Amino acid sequence: MADLHDRYSSPLTSRYASPEMAHNFSDNKKFSTWRQLWINLAVAEKELGLKDVTDEAIEEMRANVNNIDYQLATAEEKRRRHDVMAHVHTFGVACPKAAGIIHLGATSCYVTDNSELIMMRDGLDIVIPKLASCIKKLSDFAVAHKDLPTLGFTHFQPAQLTTVGKRACLWLQDLLLDLRNIERARADMRFRGVKGTTGTQGSFLALFDGDHDKVEQLDARVTELSGFSSAFLVTGQTYTRKVDLDVLNALSSFGASAHKIATDIRLLAHLKELEEPFEKDQIGSSAMAYKRNPMRSERVCSLARHLMTLVGNTQQTAAVQWLERTLDDSANRRVSIPEAFLTTDILLSLLQNIFDGMVVYPQVIRRRILQELPFMATENIIMAMVKAGGDRQVCHEEIRVLSHQAARQVKELGLDNDLIERIKQTPYFSPIVPQLDKLLDPSTFTGRAPQQVDRFIREEVLLALKPYDTILGQVQQVELTV
Repeated sequence: MADLHDRYSSPLTSRYASPEMAHNFSDNKKFSTWRQLWINLAVAEKELGLKDVTDEAIEEMRANVNNIDYQLATAEEKRRRHDVMAHVHTFGVACPKAAGIIHLGATSCYVTDNSELIMMRDGLDIVIPKLASCIKKLSDFAVAHKDLPTLGFTHFQPAQLTTVGKRACLWLQDLLLDLRNIERARADMRFRGVKGTTGTQGSFLALFDGDHDKVEQLDARVTELSGFSSAFLVTGQTYTRKVDLDVLNALSSFGASAHKIATDIRLLAHLKELEEPFEKDQIGSSAMAYKRNPMRSERVCSLARHLMTLVGNTQQTAAVQWLERTLDDSANRRVSIPEAFLTTDILLSLLQNIFDGMVVYPQVIRRRILQELPFMATENIIMAMVKAGGDRQVCHEEIRVLSHQAARQVKELGLDNDLIERIKQTPYFSPIVPQLDKLLDPSTFTGRAPQQVDRFIREEVLLALKPYDTILGQVQQVELTV
């Protein structure tokens, strides 16, 4: 046997992916699905009166769904240069009583396209609960920190205060949009069905001696047996590649959300206000023992960039399909579709882990607030002086001078912001000195942020999560690899 370490192996499967998603795009899943599709076709054809299809043949096929001789299939594909016919032959060897009716009336895309739709459908069913779990974990974090004031940033420059929980709601809102998009893509999934070589169902019409009703019943029955509620009414040889684009648009859009969230966490980690989980024995740097790098968030950004690029590939594929079909989609889709799902799955596992153990440092946050809050509070101080009988213009000039002096302390001398001390020591402001602590209470600068968190969670997040109440406790997180 060849040394597995002597061949390239995608890190998406060998290093990061969950077992369920890795299996979903595995050879075992793919080729057993082909066999199940051949069984579904045979069952429906027998039900509709084709005498060549027997119960004995169907039972033999069922008994060999997972009995796949890969060595024989590889040899046959090398000889025939056709993967589907290689597996028709391999299945026939395992099922000699069914060999003559396997793939009866079908074209290759009956198994390739329909199996890909099944794998995408099943992939979405893996992704959606994990996304719901991420939303639930992050919503719990938002509620827990809805009242904790923090310095807001625009242009990554200090702005007005917000709260840690309100900032998390900005991330949540993007994830809710992703949940909506992916749910819609899942709800829109349809089966290619039984359509024949150019989508006309001509071969099946011949099988049923020109009986159009039976051809339509065959299409509907195979669709039902394959777990879909509907099939496309018209196709070429393939289902339209706009379906792939529709699904990858939703997954790629989630990639953008994941990247933005992880970038924010990396920025906050730099400020030492928030950290992702850090294991007891985790090493941040081989040289700098003190480091606590945000490696999970960095991995999210790294993989999210890959996910975001895959949709462009899918757009190109959808755009260049000729007439009823062309084969230049095949090799491309073998890479782009599985990788989109695998990467999405990995990102969700990473985000679950991050959201489950994010650490907030309130004292660091408070210290940064106190560096900036005196400048933000100047308008409140001016208004308090006016209420105490002062002249607004005089007060404004006094504050302006003191603010510039304090700014020099910070910017030129590297000292703390001492504006409040300067105000306390200036006789002009003595009437409002007893009010300064109240005027500088950070919670009075956060506006309606806590109330916005409450309403957003109540009216949008909980509503979106309601369909997943029974399964949220069952979603498992994969073990993360460094």
